[in-house]
Amino acid sequence: MSADERVFVIVGASLAGARAAEALRAEGFTGRVLLIGQEEEVPYERPPLSKGFLQGKDPREKAYVHPREWYAEQGIELMLGRRALAVNPAARTVTLDSDEQVSYDKLLLATGSKVRTLDVPGADADGIHYLRAYPDSEALRQALTVDPRPQVLVVGSGWIGLEIAAAARGYGCPVTVVTPDRAPLRHVLGDELAALFRALHEANGVEFRFGTGVREFGSLDGAVRSAVLDDGTELAADLVAVGIGIRPATELAEQAGLAVDNGVVTDAGLLTSDPHIYACGDVASSLNPLLDRHLRTEHWANARAGGKAAGKAMAGQEVSYAQVPYFFTDQYDLGMEYCGWAGPGDYARVVFRGDPSLRDGKAPEVIAFWLTDDDRVVAAMNINIWDVQDDLSALVKAGFAGTPADPARLTDPSAPLPATLLR
Repeated sequence: MSADERVFVIVGASLAGARAAEALRAEGFTGRVLLIGQEEEVPYERPPLSKGFLQGKDPREKAYVHPREWYAEQGIELMLGRRALAVNPAARTVTLDSDEQVSYDKLLLATGSKVRTLDVPGADADGIHYLRAYPDSEALRQALTVDPRPQVLVVGSGWIGLEIAAAARGYGCPVTVVTPDRAPLRHVLGDELAALFRALHEANGVEFRFGTGVREFGSLDGAVRSAVLDDGTELAADLVAVGIGIRPATELAEQAGLAVDNGVVTDAGLLTSDPHIYACGDVASSLNPLLDRHLRTEHWANARAGGKAAGKAMAGQEVSYAQVPYFFTDQYDLGMEYCGWAGPGDYARVVFRGDPSLRDGKAPEVIAFWLTDDDRVVAAMNINIWDVQDDLSALVKAGFAGTPADPARLTDPSAPLPATLLR
């Protein structure tokens, strides 16, 4: 048998890219695998950047997908500190920043996402932080631990903003969160759960300024010292952390002429509009057969599972990426997992198994269910209750398949999950 001379190129030395390379070898692909990434770091998982690593609890290496030597053992060629500038689908080449051209038989775009930045006067001052890579988290951790502790202003009340706020409070920093919304996380969780997270942060000393944004920053000797809000309020700030979302890094896909619509559009097998190019992770808007819609999710589980699925598809396996969306967070004494998809207009109400209120400032033990008008479960969240994700995921799958649940039993702590809950 002749050697496999095919070359599979992965642009994005990320969790998704590393899992794709791993899957290619696991599926028996023996050709060349090139893993190209802009960072010098070996592929790593990003949740610790705003959680354990930022909090000083976890070492850097804990987040590595694999140690560096693993890639050599698997015959995976790491090309780190290199940027892909262009893709030529007709010639099947990728042009790198050194003008080197790499030929491919199949290409995977796992280019991830980029942080959204503030465009206001003074936004270039020292002390204004964004969080996307290890150097960002290192710099932020160092800034949070100086003495005396800085006055911290967090711009944005999404997951990253709130996790930074929790880490800052853990270091003893005074924290104010500014957001144009009326409650934290309301756009992703709705009013009911937003109230819980607001109460949790306020119980831990965080102040909120709702319904406003930052108009400009004031500085002294080049370092940020204050922020003027849209309503004219001026706040002291020695350190600013901006967490206003991310956008998919679709530049390569757009340049290559691929279909792009809130991400690189793929089918359920993670194949793009080009028959030789795949996409996965943050950058991909993929057809999810379970939800019957294109979906782009920006979470760890999608990078992990999507990378594996993409590798299998590139290796020639039949793939239908019907993943139940999943994410998690840890803030103070609250640990939670969420599965499903319940955007605005996708559900009618939220019901709880347990009391979602704080007790003496402590996070509750509760499960929340997002229900449609016909009582189908489209999302569920377990807070400080563990080993129930498989059951909750089964409820969500049943809900999207059209099977309703019994709300009275959903909210009954004595009723087993999930089999007896379905009508």
